[in-house]
Amino acid sequence: MPEFLYEGKVYYNPVEFAMDRIGGTWKMPILWRLRDRTLRYGELKKTMPKITHKMLTASLRELEAEGFIHREVYAVVPPKVEYSLTDRGQESIRIIEVIRDYGLTLMTEFGIKEQ
Repeated sequence: MPEFLYEGKVYYNPVEFAMDRIGGTWKMPILWRLRDRTLRYGELKKTMPKITHKMLTASLRELEAEGFIHREVYAVVPPKVEYSLTDRGQESIRIIEVIRDYGLTLMTEFGIKEQ
């Protein structure tokens, strides 16, 4: 496949492009947590204690901009914001499941017990 340009960045294959959309330390874990339900920011943060507020906010913004999650803002005091998966986000769960299963297989092969 020839290289292609998207938003000023050169990609050499579709895997690289997909991983740039959902890869990294936090995007897949966020998508995974939203797979079955809508969550508020604080609920997401509680399930990922190692993520900083800055990284969670940045990851949520990127996922929203790319169309993987929907951000619903309610005009109440205090402000209420909920996050849910879009159709594109739901589609990514199939890929994340395959990667998760492969990770579990590798953990077994390397003698790592699931925690």
